[in-house]
Amino acid sequence: MQAKVSTTNTETATQSARRFPLGSLFMTPGAIEALEEAGQSAQEFICCHARLEQGELSDEDQKENLFSVDQHLRIFSAYKTAQGVKLCVITEADRSLTTILLPAEY
Repeated sequence: MQAKVSTTNTETATQSARRFPLGSLFMTPGAIEALEEAGQSAQEFICCHARLEQGELSDEDQKENLFSVDQHLRIFSAYKTAQGVKLCVITEADRSLTTILLPAEY
């Protein structure tokens, strides 16, 4: 089960720095719980993802993301919450959907 995230504030906040379309935004139950426990919002992770910030990715994976933007391939990011929980953010190749999830939910 996934929860749809309102895109209004996210779209406005990331529009100028966004490197690619995000599509509809969803979060898994584990990601929702991790964000609630950390007292953080999905928006900050979506903004980092949309700006292609490296986060927890290796240099090689970051290069792959930069390549993927122009080639319309899937974009994958990973960040840690303030509590140290790793979150993945994935935008599908067709840019129709971006999901925040825990690695175990992948």
